[in-house]
Amino acid sequence: MLEGKALVQETDMPMKMQLQAMASASQALDLFDVYDCKSISAHIKKEFDMIYGSGWQCVVGSNFGGFFTHTEGTFIYFCLETLNFLIFKGGSA
Repeated sequence: MLEGKALVQETDMPMKMQLQAMASASQALDLFDVYDCKSISAHIKKEFDMIYGSGWQCVVGSNFGGFFTHTEGTFIYFCLETLNFLIFKGGSA
């Protein structure tokens, strides 16, 4: 497990949810190859949907950009290992 080694770039999540995000990412990296970003992101999304209700989005990769609307208090962007993680719950425009 790699908890505590993530570097949070930006977030508006409560600390408990941030720790869950980083733990989920670490667990996914233990389960899947680092190049299998699709499985890593699916694992994190399913976990967040189960714990915090449906509507979560997760993007994992080493080079991506995005522009989106999110529900307040549900956004985190962090780096772990060689990957960047963007997790958020969709919001209305």
